[in-house]
Amino acid sequence: MTAACLPHLNVERIGPAGRETVVLVHGIATDNLTSYYFTVAPALAAAGYSVMMYDQRGHGRSERPPTGYRLEHFTQDLAALLDRPDITGPVHLVGNSFGGTVALDFALCHPDRIASVLVVESEPPTDAWAAKMSGLLAGSAHRLRDERTLPWIERTYGRHEARLVRWATPLLHGTTIAEDIAASRIPAEERWRDLEVPVCAVYGEYSDLAAMAPRLERLLPDCRTRQVAGHGHSVLVGTPHTVGPLMLDWVGTGHRAKAART
Repeated sequence: MTAACLPHLNVERIGPAGRETVVLVHGIATDNLTSYYFTVAPALAAAGYSVMMYDQRGHGRSERPPTGYRLEHFTQDLAALLDRPDITGPVHLVGNSFGGTVALDFALCHPDRIASVLVVESEPPTDAWAAKMSGLLAGSAHRLRDERTLPWIERTYGRHEARLVRWATPLLHGTTIAEDIAASRIPAEERWRDLEVPVCAVYGEYSDLAAMAPRLERLLPDCRTRQVAGHGHSVLVGTPHTVGPLMLDWVGTGHRAKAART
């Protein structure tokens, strides 16, 4: 994939220029950079960090190519953003859900460009992850072809959730994202054991992904996990007053104390 193939990405910057940079990577399909803009990004900027948010390819106000949605394409987009001249020094990466998988994959490919990684409700890319994600995306696309689906979502989950799903429909119906995720490049498991980047993983108490915490602590050389009581997968949006201080502590000094191995 060459630079000419990279899509146009919508990027937002807040906070002081020339300071330590925190890059926020959102989730897939029904997500975009606003999930950070209205939650934790202002607190990071107020603490003196230069904060970069962007809409991933196919999302928000970024370009939506018909193909090119393997994990490595998202990782290459992030690499291109970090080539900008206003990004100086290693950055802190924060990723929510699928964005955390992108952040972990980027750290594995470019560890020298990373100061730390914090992921929220995320997992590293594996064959099982790719199959699960592809199935979820394909299933969502199929259900949205039923004209009764969106009205049901609005009645059950509210107008905001229905609007997010409506925004995701062109991505699910007009691109090869489900097939591409299934065909993603998956790193060999032994590579993770050599990753020297500090990682913090945050999970909701009631999330299906909470069981990932002990596996990550065993797999990664420098990994800490945190659990947010009373919440499921929507930790970032559901409790920013809890996740925000966790992020501030992590990018400030928390990432510097290497996790003790058991």
